[in-house]
Amino acid sequence: MEEILLRISVMALPILLAITLHEAAHGYVANYFGDSTAKRLGRLSLNPIKHIDPFGTIILPGVLFFIGGFIFGYAKPVPVTTQNLRNPKRDMIWVALAGPAANIFLALMGGVLLLLLPIIPGVAHDWFANNLTFMIFFNILIALFNMLPLPPLDGGRVVAGLLPGPLAYKFNQIERYGFIILLGLIFLLPMLFSSLGIRFNLLQYLIFDPAYWLTDLILNLFG
Repeated sequence: MEEILLRISVMALPILLAITLHEAAHGYVANYFGDSTAKRLGRLSLNPIKHIDPFGTIILPGVLFFIGGFIFGYAKPVPVTTQNLRNPKRDMIWVALAGPAANIFLALMGGVLLLLLPIIPGVAHDWFANNLTFMIFFNILIALFNMLPLPPLDGGRVVAGLLPGPLAYKFNQIERYGFIILLGLIFLLPMLFSSLGIRFNLLQYLIFDPAYWLTDLILNLFG
């Protein structure tokens, strides 16, 4: 029980900080480009409660945590009224990129904070080190995950913004199946390959391996 509580204490704050800044960044950039929807709804906030989705932020990650699987979750998406943007197609690219950019910023800040480790004593040193290491890894992980070129993820928004109008419209039609596709990539595809005796996990190669490599890079630079 103590080990579980320790793990939760290491992971909870970085996760809340990551999803809060990610969603708030979308809202701030949308507001900058002319859409005040998030501002009017009180979503331009660094208060995690404003961005928590009961199922996606608490229940689903909690269940996956206790069964030892990949911790997958999501916050309430910040609403963006595309038509309010001054240049909807171009500006939406920047709105989409703001979330992952915020997470990369947090990962780098986690690296900078590692420089404080020598002045932190005893048990607090180990907890602080583990917390920052997880902060770096988790923020890189969700930045890479959100940049997958699939609507409704941020990477899908970027692709839609870069495609010509008719192609962008057709590409956006995938969004209605986006969540199902994500569940398939995360859970069903690895199970299918495993049942065939093949060890293959697409997300491992696209997200986890690069996330581990980038985390090690930041740890080596700052730690």
